[in-house]
Amino acid sequence: MNTFFCSDDSREIGEDVIGSATNYQTYILVECPLPWTSEAFNSKWVPHNLRILVEEVKRANLPIRFLLIANDVSHKVNHTTLLIYQKEEGLSNGYQKKEFKLANIEQVAAVVQKWIWGISSHSEMETSTTRDILVCTHGSHDKCCARYGAPFYFNITAKNADLCLDNVRIWKSSHFGGHRFAPTIIDLPEGRYYGRIDIDSFRSILARTGDIECLNKVYRGWGILPAALQILERELMLCNGWDWFNYKVAGKILEQSLDNNTILGELSFEQPSGSLYTYQAKLVKDENKTQQLKSSCNATRELVVTKYAVGSLWVSSSKVMSYST
Repeated sequence: MNTFFCSDDSREIGEDVIGSATNYQTYILVECPLPWTSEAFNSKWVPHNLRILVEEVKRANLPIRFLLIANDVSHKVNHTTLLIYQKEEGLSNGYQKKEFKLANIEQVAAVVQKWIWGISSHSEMETSTTRDILVCTHGSHDKCCARYGAPFYFNITAKNADLCLDNVRIWKSSHFGGHRFAPTIIDLPEGRYYGRIDIDSFRSILARTGDIECLNKVYRGWGILPAALQILERELMLCNGWDWFNYKVAGKILEQSLDNNTILGELSFEQPSGSLYTYQAKLVKDENKTQQLKSSCNATRELVVTKYAVGSLWVSSSKVMSYST
């Protein structure tokens, strides 16, 4: 019997969670009742036409991530929720949402196909929901998500009133990476990833209050940025405090050494006032935090997970808006 739990191992060796958010242009979230098989889109309730579409998108290497989602009433309702989150271009604070209410899951593939072709659908709807938070509970894919993700989902939905979840939907989600950081979540429309999260840090993230240093332990990174730049973004976040969440951001890698040990990165941000700053940083491989580990419970071999540190940081340009009184 395999008694190895990848999340326990990751905690014990002190792996830093930053830089583990995956970068996708689009998330397509399909409401589908459980149970889900290890490969989610092979599950019993996923229709053949949707399965085929997911495979076609993978073969075409489109930057789209399909996920199954569900809540405690998904198996009872007589409709299917489809959410499409599309990354904003340029300076942004995340993703833009399109929401569809469909009669059944068999209609999802046609609506998604139309969206890919740029054709609008009459089933698109307005909603008062401001945030969709996905909790990975996909235990058939990795047992850590059952051991830690499922109880976390239960706890935060049970504390609905206490956590002030007005206009916030909590979903169980199929695998989106990082089960060794279970319980792990994605906060949409921002697209920020968190791991090893608990009720206290979740409360701070929801309300953007409290000691922002808590994010040092649970913030996996922002999915709109390349993985290596996520350490730079966390550094600037901790310096700017919760105000950072109101800034629009864009980032890119300018240079990378052949051995990937050093990276020159650039991150621009715009404040609500209109002030615009661009920082550049030399990111260097952090030998102390680069470790060999198993990335999942069922992994047969260890992988080297490279972590970076901000070696130097400077302002390359700024445009400060000032207002006369």
